[in-house]
Amino acid sequence: MVEMRIIGLDIGSRTVKRVILEDGVPVEHRVLPGTHDPLAVCEELLAGQEADRVAATGYGRRLFAAHREAEVITEIRAVALGALHVHPAARSLLDIGGQDTKVISIRPDGQVGKFEMNDRCAAGTGRFLEVMATALAYSIDEFVCAGREAERSQAINAMCTVFAESEVISATARGVDRAEMARGLHEAVTRRALAMLRRIDLRDDVVFCGGGALNGCLRQFISEGLGREVHVPPEPQILAALGAALSAVPEAERSEVG
Repeated sequence: MVEMRIIGLDIGSRTVKRVILEDGVPVEHRVLPGTHDPLAVCEELLAGQEADRVAATGYGRRLFAAHREAEVITEIRAVALGALHVHPAARSLLDIGGQDTKVISIRPDGQVGKFEMNDRCAAGTGRFLEVMATALAYSIDEFVCAGREAERSQAINAMCTVFAESEVISATARGVDRAEMARGLHEAVTRRALAMLRRIDLRDDVVFCGGGALNGCLRQFISEGLGREVHVPPEPQILAALGAALSAVPEAERSEVG
């Protein structure tokens, strides 16, 4: 018999993620696209689900908590908790999401150390890459494959989404190879991520999460740029939702959650 059931929600800018814990063990997850009405998406994820506790993180956490009883936790703390659960040796985190990029160092005691968050501009995020793929007339999968397979790269000078899109369109009109631009764009995002990582207390083990970690080209370039393996969880986009759920585990039971 399940003694405690907890639901964690990560209400992001592009998707909403749900993780269910039963007695501290993750048993189910689901990801839905975000809409203009994040509360409706949350209600869809909660429909028919019973829970002793609900915890929320992400951009929409306070909006959700204003409409339904829930605990709230910051994205920084939530993703750190989730990362430590799936990879207890984690000491540095890179989280590339739809609209922001986060880098976090984790101290040996499991607490968050230094962190940086780029949430003022879409540069270097999943949304940036989606816009660039569209500008090059690629699907996302085609864009990723082109970036990995191109033998050379075309440098992209702008990282502002609007200016970069204009630069890509102009380059296309000049006959610049699309695959080389795809590689150049992935390299530009990689450089930005590596620069952020190097401004924190970068240590092994590095965990790469968020929807950006599903991009095989970014995984390859970031690993090569760091000169070390990066650890990508099996479901990298749900770590913050997992961390939110874990944060709601009663204090007396946390030592038993592994």
